[in-house]
Amino acid sequence: MSTDVPRVPPLEVTHADDPQVVREAATEDYTAHVVPREWRLPPRSLFGAWWALGTAMFWVILAALVTLTVGTRDAIIGMVLAVVVYGAVNYVLSVYAARTGTTVSLFSRSLFGSSGAVFAPLTIAAIAIWFAVFEGSVIAVAFEHYFGGLDLSLWYLVVVLYSIPLAIGGIRAFLDKFNRFLFPFYVLGLVAVVVWTVVELDASSGWLTYQPEMPSVAGPGWLFAFGVYMGDWVLMMATWDFARFGRTSRRDVRTNGWFTFGPGFYLFTIVVNGLIGIFVALTIPTEGPLSEISSVIGIVELMGIWGLLFVWISQTRINTANFYLATSNLANVFAQTFKLKLPRVAWVVIVGAIVYVIMLSDVFSYLLIALRYTSVLCVTWTACALVFVLRHKVRDRATRPEWRSGRVAAVNWQSLLAWGLGTGVGMLMIGIDEQTSWSATLALPVAFVVSAITELIVLSTGKTDASGLSRPHDPRHEVDDPWEARVRCHRCEKAYIAVEMDRDPSNEHRAICASCAQTSPTFVRQARREAAEY
Repeated sequence: MSTDVPRVPPLEVTHADDPQVVREAATEDYTAHVVPREWRLPPRSLFGAWWALGTAMFWVILAALVTLTVGTRDAIIGMVLAVVVYGAVNYVLSVYAARTGTTVSLFSRSLFGSSGAVFAPLTIAAIAIWFAVFEGSVIAVAFEHYFGGLDLSLWYLVVVLYSIPLAIGGIRAFLDKFNRFLFPFYVLGLVAVVVWTVVELDASSGWLTYQPEMPSVAGPGWLFAFGVYMGDWVLMMATWDFARFGRTSRRDVRTNGWFTFGPGFYLFTIVVNGLIGIFVALTIPTEGPLSEISSVIGIVELMGIWGLLFVWISQTRINTANFYLATSNLANVFAQTFKLKLPRVAWVVIVGAIVYVIMLSDVFSYLLIALRYTSVLCVTWTACALVFVLRHKVRDRATRPEWRSGRVAAVNWQSLLAWGLGTGVGMLMIGIDEQTSWSATLALPVAFVVSAITELIVLSTGKTDASGLSRPHDPRHEVDDPWEARVRCHRCEKAYIAVEMDRDPSNEHRAICASCAQTSPTFVRQARREAAEY
């Protein structure tokens, strides 16, 4: 290690928020930065924003489809197991995300290096876009069925055009308020669907004991049901991007861990929605096989304009979250890969255009297949992240994970191997036989175990490349409190908290923020050269 350390200019430090940063944060939401503690939200605001993901027709219909395959009893057992696992994992991840204030994109650098981490936000962006297509299509079909008049392609356009302005505002500035306002109406809609069904269709209790005549699943039905719910583990990654806005007081941590992002959320999302979905699907007649579309048409035909309003509320809420996740993660992908920085407004319009083009294409059949395979990526990322978080917590509670682009390697091949190995095994098991086979049923649990064990072995050896760059002049160590001190960046001339700041060896070691660092190839190149010589 060289002892010839050059002198550096002093940091330009302030302890007040930069007004320009605050103005931009109203829409940008610190997408490429660490969320400062002053920008954190109380649990009720996070509840309003995050629970939009738990109020989609998707959850109502998914439980019904699982029940038609394995029966009510096994479906409920699988749902309860899913709540336990989802709740436990997301408790851990949400607490850690709030403590670090990082996005999935930033945190993944700790695991996979600055370049290897790009696959994580790319995965979220792709899946969020696909779900935006599905959920938006449901609204469009409901509009066409009730109002008629326009071609379905024009209803698609209507849905995209009204979704774009709803997604421009950030979580704190708009999404929490909008979705918190709509949530009671969604609950009333669920109750109305049940009451309407009972009154109009003379429902019985037979749905509680439903069993398919010819079970088609290899292995226990409850295991198949649990595996189906593992297919939506993109929520683990989405949790991180929302939970980073959580406050770190003990009370807020417990509330968010147990209720906002943890077991409380999944009890409502999976069990409450699911039971209603099973009841409705086995009671309301539909045209053709059960699907999200046929169920929505059945609800609209049963309840008329009130059914349409219920569908609009449920799908609009979740699509605000889908658009938010897609835009923020797509922005990080392009900033990291192509050094392109655009405002959120531009990314919302781009995502809206992508969603509309996919809606117009006959791609739904292979999109469903693609979702099955990308779900493996989410499960194995979660395995690696969970092992890293728990291991990091055990080994050293005081240190922060290193994720800054100038202080991590380009690729951490060992952890990337853990992610890739589990992903490969899972995709192979899905692809070799039909969806109800043993291999497909066990694919996601096995993929999780493979990645978790491999990542644990990697971390146990202590040979992680991602945290291996040692460089002098760390702004985190040059201020009294890196969470309170704001340091001005020499490139964008904006002040961000010292936690995310670095020194730029390509420009006299002046301070540089996380966003400018990741879009500057010169900075990254010089930082790695400095690390090699230090």
